[in-house]
Amino acid sequence: MSTEPTRLREYLSVAIEAARRGAAELERWRTKFSVREKSRADLVTDADTASQKIVKDILLGAFPDHVFIGEEESVGKSPEDVRPPSDAPPAWVVDPLDGTANYVHDVPAYCVSIGLWHAGKAIVGVILDPRQNELFSAADGLGAFLNDKPIRVSTVPGVTDGMISTGFPANYQKQLRNLEAWKKLTEHAQSLRRNGSTALSMAYVASGRFDGYWAYDNYPWDVMAGAALIAEAGGVLSTTDGKPFDPYRPDLIAGNPGVHPELLGILLS
Repeated sequence: MSTEPTRLREYLSVAIEAARRGAAELERWRTKFSVREKSRADLVTDADTASQKIVKDILLGAFPDHVFIGEEESVGKSPEDVRPPSDAPPAWVVDPLDGTANYVHDVPAYCVSIGLWHAGKAIVGVILDPRQNELFSAADGLGAFLNDKPIRVSTVPGVTDGMISTGFPANYQKQLRNLEAWKKLTEHAQSLRRNGSTALSMAYVASGRFDGYWAYDNYPWDVMAGAALIAEAGGVLSTTDGKPFDPYRPDLIAGNPGVHPELLGILLS
């Protein structure tokens, strides 16, 4: 399967179109959806499923030999459960509505997130925030962009001067681990943020708004697009124990080259 620039641009173009169509569906549903829980405090809406159907139809309509991994089809599965085989064709990894709780409460911090995984790497990433009209996009070797303008990670030299973001899972027992990390980092960071959308947090790292991000309980659809963006914007990603980034593991640290190693060290201390 070709990953030459021409082919990558084609993947990226279709992903952008799918994100725009999915986001339009979210906005169409915004005042009339019904809500149910996947698990305690973990919401799903009619808008999620409607957006995912549109995104899936566009992506597989253009690339019928590709794999599709969507959040709404993967409820109850672990990140490892959805890992494609090493010889699988490119896999589109999609969260049709990242930040569902924000969406439900009309907090304007949610997005459509579309990533493409192939040969052990996130090669395309698109994150579209319909309320801010911000389109983050990247493809392997072609750079990262916000509304077609190039973006780079920040140049903040370390955690002390950094704005660091995280995400909390819906499960209360799992939240406790991250609360301990939050307590630890409060001693070091200039400020901490939790915006309710992993994908937007990672897009903000790629664009230099946030200087770092950590979490322990992500899924591939939360991080795939953001990983492509951060890598192309000059950032660094790893697991929370310092191993190479793996979107099919739930833990992640991301940041600019100065912040990442210090953030890793603090979390491991």
